[in-house]
Amino acid sequence: MSAPVCLGLDTSNYTTSAAVFDGTGGVNVGRLLDVPAGSLGLRQSDALFQHVKRLPGLIATLREEGALDSAIAAVGASTRPRAVEGSYMPCFLAGEGHGRAAAGLLGVPFYPLSHQQGHLAAAAWSAGRLELLDGPFLAWHLSGGTTELLLVEPEGANVRAEKLGGTSDLSAGQLIDRTGVKLGLAFPAGKALDALAEQSTAEERFPVKIAEFTFSLSGMENKVNALAEQGRPPAEIAAFVLNTLSDVVCRTTRKAMQAHPGLPVLCSGGVASNRLLRREMEARCGALFAQPRYSTDNAMGAAILARRLWEREGRA
Repeated sequence: MSAPVCLGLDTSNYTTSAAVFDGTGGVNVGRLLDVPAGSLGLRQSDALFQHVKRLPGLIATLREEGALDSAIAAVGASTRPRAVEGSYMPCFLAGEGHGRAAAGLLGVPFYPLSHQQGHLAAAAWSAGRLELLDGPFLAWHLSGGTTELLLVEPEGANVRAEKLGGTSDLSAGQLIDRTGVKLGLAFPAGKALDALAEQSTAEERFPVKIAEFTFSLSGMENKVNALAEQGRPPAEIAAFVLNTLSDVVCRTTRKAMQAHPGLPVLCSGGVASNRLLRREMEARCGALFAQPRYSTDNAMGAAILARRLWEREGRA
């Protein structure tokens, strides 16, 4: 890269990632955290420890790949899950600390961002529609801990997201991971459950009720347990869960599109990489999706937003 680049860091509960963006393209490197077999997750202290150990190696990988051959103009990092009062997770301290230290040593601006804002930016760029960030749009943030339907509007060079609906309890990612572990898959189970569901042609789904734009998934976990006790094939159980999730997300999206006509729909977050969900949402809602590698947790969104903020300040 010849143009100055912006460095982005993201240390979510399950992925350490670093990225650079030059205004047009970029490079992201990331690594899943180690989760003990059979476990449903990590304690925040364990996640934070792994992030602190891994970030230097990822930065070194960026340099080895030539992504840091150009000057670094600014640094951005995810410092909290969402840009709302009280949103906090200790694991983001790793990315924020490294980011502030790097910016201080380089004498460049540091931009604190939310993990959710990064997801939206990475999804828009990866879908070839970065201009979405300059106007209102509907978006889903579908991840291990979040299933939120958002009304997104520009806020300077960044974005502001208002929650319209989503789940009232269990997130889509939690349901997928718990189902996967129940079926003997490794955590996180998204990719493996997706592949397992592709082995079934079953179209059975549960008609989850929607109130306004909000729905509950906690009852689905009981359905999964019941199906497993009945001896249903794992592929059928996987398909049942993903059919149900795709259906309720599509129906909720269509209600939101009626309430906010004319707005494009963007899907972000790790669950958005699911193939069945993508097919359903594209066909029924005309939704836009990131490339799968930029649906999952990544630092590209932080690098993109850092670049936009740096340019907006007239530094480019």
